[in-house]
Amino acid sequence: MKIFIVYFFLFLSMLQAREIGQTEITTEEGMEVYQKEKYYILKKNVEIESDNFKLTAQEVKAYFEKDLYDITVIYSKGNVIFESNQGLKVLGNEVDHNIKKEKIYIRGKESFLKNNDFTMVSDGSININNSSGDFKLYGLNSKLSTDEIIIIGEDIKGKYVNVDGENIVDILTVKDPTQVNIQTETSNMFAKSAIYNKQENIIELFENVIIIRNNESVTGDYAKMNTVDESYFVKTNSTNKRVKAVIEKADE
Repeated sequence: MKIFIVYFFLFLSMLQAREIGQTEITTEEGMEVYQKEKYYILKKNVEIESDNFKLTAQEVKAYFEKDLYDITVIYSKGNVIFESNQGLKVLGNEVDHNIKKEKIYIRGKESFLKNNDFTMVSDGSININNSSGDFKLYGLNSKLSTDEIIIIGEDIKGKYVNVDGENIVDILTVKDPTQVNIQTETSNMFAKSAIYNKQENIIELFENVIIIRNNESVTGDYAKMNTVDESYFVKTNSTNKRVKAVIEKADE
């Protein structure tokens, strides 16, 4: 049941600045509140600012528990920008954010998520559960970047863990019908699919493998690299093919 529609909320909010503990909401086309269902709809140049986050979008549907400012779930559309006071930044055409369950689902071209420890981008979707650490990126130009490694591929999924306040990518799989690309400080790797295991310090590469490191290039069907010293093993799965290495003379 719709209780009321407010069209002067924007002007009321301009009369006084937001105080600590308050949530300020502004919109150009008003606010529809459904008290029984416990949600409200905001349209056109929407801004929500609280102690914990700031959100801008063209349309927002927000669910609440006790009052309008006790927000639990937010569905946002149109040039969405979400920033939290804990260093999280999210950009996307559509963003579903379950604040209580710590889940974020971003859709659309140039979807973007960045926190203090890693960055995710995709022209498809980004799905992350900050409670369990599970994440998935799917679509063209999907990429996960940390200080240690860059993963590029159409289908990236894995899990991160929190160690001493730092979010660390623990395990990850990546696939791409064309080519997966993994970059470390000294190596550039390509394959059809790959597995990354932080605890075991291992990267495994499958099909059409290419490893480029310093002045050497090695190709094969399978490779396994130790991420600590970047030693690696490459093999072929066919009797008709051989592992090939090309080594260029280093400049003196």
